Amino acid sequence: MNYREESLKKHAEWRGKIEVVPRVEVDSREKLSLAYTPGVAEPCLAIQKDPEKSFELTRRWNTVPVITDGTAVLGLGDIGPEAGMPVMEGKCALFKAFGGVDAIPLCIRSKDPDEIVRTVELLAGSFGGINLEDIAAPRCFEIERRLIEDLDIPVFHDDQHGTAVVMAAALLNAAKLVGKSLSDLCLVINGAGAAGIAIAKYLLKMGVKDIVMCDRSGILCEGDEMNGAQREIAALTNRSHIRGTLKTAMAGADAFIGVSGPNCVTKEMVRSMNEGAIVFACANPVPEISREDALEAGAAVVGTGSSEKPNQINNVLVFPGLFRGALDVRARKINFEMMEAASRAIASCVGDKLKSDYILPYAYDKNAHEKVALAVAEAARRTGVARK
Repeated sequence: MNYREESLKKHAEWRGKIEVVPRVEVDSREKLSLAYTPGVAEPCLAIQKDPEKSFELTRRWNTVPVITDGTAVLGLGDIGPEAGMPVMEGKCALFKAFGGVDAIPLCIRSKDPDEIVRTVELLAGSFGGINLEDIAAPRCFEIERRLIEDLDIPVFHDDQHGTAVVMAAALLNAAKLVGKSLSDLCLVINGAGAAGIAIAKYLLKMGVKDIVMCDRSGILCEGDEMNGAQREIAALTNRSHIRGTLKTAMAGADAFIGVSGPNCVTKEMVRSMNEGAIVFACANPVPEISREDALEAGAAVVGTGSSEKPNQINNVLVFPGLFRGALDVRARKINFEMMEAASRAIASCVGDKLKSDYILPYAYDKNAHEKVALAVAEAARRTGVARK
């Protein structure tokens, strides 16, 4: 099937992937008077006295916006907020299908961090949490940081942290397969944007000690000229201060994570890695190296971002369950412990079925989403960010 052509036809047929469906009937005078005026005045007054009651008396407790400015949509780049709408609608459909979360797309016509932050702040009273999506780096870092500081509901940039959580789950199981622990790994990450930097920070907290970051210009090394986010991660990685190209970095590495661009890794580069090499080539729609070429070059475990290949590494395994767990306990924020719980819950779903072409549960495995939700809720309570 040509998925792109068929998807265009289907989108014309669907005319949207989500809709609003009432939860109450309004087919009589009595029912209308309870759901709307005059009866609705009473919950309004209750919320006026105590705004926290909005979580009890409205759907706020279960509603999340998927917010973008359209500047980093999938592998398409800066295509604008309207053009990003199909992706945001799809995300909302996945929130509902796998987490039971009511999500709505909000595509903002601005690239100004101040305007985006202010827009979200003004709308936050309608939501139980905030999901940021497809906002280009380095602007996304500032937007997320400011919203986390200013709001008392969870704020989550899925391109950063959702990707990091699922990547860690995949790496946990892949390392287990090749007989190594995270702390043993020499890891190369290619792509020093939002996803790559978030993955590196997260894996350092998870126990990986040796990470080398690369971008188009080669290995990131402390002291080189780069943007603020890259300077921060360069100070935490490449402690041997090696310089050179991606080819230099991959020689003698145990694992490679690609969140960059197509066809930048060769068979020769994979052959130069250590025995039991792990290759996660996740650029979409074309990976850094094909699964077939990586395996032929000697990789022991290969993952990609494609649903057409084994070991799809996709954050759809993360955000529905993570938000479900956070919303259920009225979490104030999403912290590292909640994300780590999600990673370990995802990894555990594979169990004794773990093998080189099955390191993660399938995206449509509802059991996996339920395990993530339960693990996240428990971690929120344990770390004191839950309100119920």
